[in-house]
Amino acid sequence: MTLAHLLFAASLTSTPSAPSATPEIPSTRFTLDNGLQVIVHEDHRLPVIAVDLWVHVGAGDEVKGKTGFAHLFEHMMFQGSKNVPEDKHFDILRQAGASSMNGTTNFDRTNYFEVVPTNHIETALWLESDRLGLLLDHVNEASLKTQIEVVRNERRQRYDNVPYGAARFALFAAAYPEGHPYRYLVIGKHEDLEGASLEDVKEFFRTWYAPSNATLTLAGDIDVARAKELVSKWFGSLPAIKRPPHHEPPMPALSRSERQELKDPFAKLTRLQLAWHAPKRFAADDADLMTLCDVLGAEGWGRLYKLLVVDKQLAQSVAVYQEPMGFSSLFNIAVTLKPGAQVKEVEALLRQEMLRMLDVGPSDSEVRRSIIDTETGLLFGLDEILGRAEQLQTFNHYTGDPGYLATHLQEVRSRTPQTVRQAARRWLAKPRVEIVTTPAPAATGGAR
Repeated sequence: MTLAHLLFAASLTSTPSAPSATPEIPSTRFTLDNGLQVIVHEDHRLPVIAVDLWVHVGAGDEVKGKTGFAHLFEHMMFQGSKNVPEDKHFDILRQAGASSMNGTTNFDRTNYFEVVPTNHIETALWLESDRLGLLLDHVNEASLKTQIEVVRNERRQRYDNVPYGAARFALFAAAYPEGHPYRYLVIGKHEDLEGASLEDVKEFFRTWYAPSNATLTLAGDIDVARAKELVSKWFGSLPAIKRPPHHEPPMPALSRSERQELKDPFAKLTRLQLAWHAPKRFAADDADLMTLCDVLGAEGWGRLYKLLVVDKQLAQSVAVYQEPMGFSSLFNIAVTLKPGAQVKEVEALLRQEMLRMLDVGPSDSEVRRSIIDTETGLLFGLDEILGRAEQLQTFNHYTGDPGYLATHLQEVRSRTPQTVRQAARRWLAKPRVEIVTTPAPAATGGAR
């Protein structure tokens, strides 16, 4: 039986309203003299270890004129460091039998991870310590120019030249004012990426890539004593640098609803998107709004899904989701209409259902179903060792407590129709962003 099955079985002894048994991800946390925080989770059932390094910098730390730098820097971290040859990071890990190796960037952090056989843990620690401490000994103009073009091409493939990509930029531009670090998404602007210099990259590294601004999680076939020995060996000599300050911008407030209508040459169907500002991740009302996402949009049983996709057959799809972020989140509703369906009719039905939710709220059975789905998804996400490492990192980054799972489950289980309705009234009765995308003839030329 997997860990997720064991955890879920334990959770079944409790009810959402009165939990009596709560699963946990046992871990130990310690800090090196240079400020590097380390989290260790022991699981000796398989001879593998997940190595998961979070650097606490994301697009939310960028400034005007230098958007996309956090993501660009993620790419640069794979191009070699003092003792690792150019573009050989993945090759070394593959030869060591590693799996699930990559890096990602979001608004709040940048992570680097791999799962390695136990006997190759030092290979992974050597690679991570060399680039965290000694990247600037190798970084060069040629690598930078190459990665700038790689990232710009990624923007074209994922945003500029795909259906509804322009709508995503329009939504964030309407929701966040000029100067807010969320405005231009994680991918950034073409002109900012083109203008990135080698000195910009070096300054970004010197500012953010300090041991004191990073957390390393080791999960799997390793004990705390061995972890302390090896992490001290490979990271202990890196210099102690004061952790850089993170400046949190105030949550934007829309004075009125903002509506834009876009023509999209890549779209085949009309899409209506609505977005409201919402509380930051794990803050008050966050769990209630996540529950509301299920009540409205869950495939098969969500209210808007049933109404627009099943009953009225006006929509090809309905998605209701919260984008959880460190400064503030966005509560989203996206409806892709079927051919011939009218936006006005869909909007009228949406408005009626949202007013009903604000007035009456969800039913007890709807809330309980969401709680069960949420808890099940969370627990089964812990099945793999890297999933547990990432969950520990997530809780640690946003709450300061890697053991926050029990508290989080209590927050999820304690949702009621009343708390969900109250949260909906606090956040969804406010002005919102409305984006209507309709198909358009293909334009000549292409994205930069």
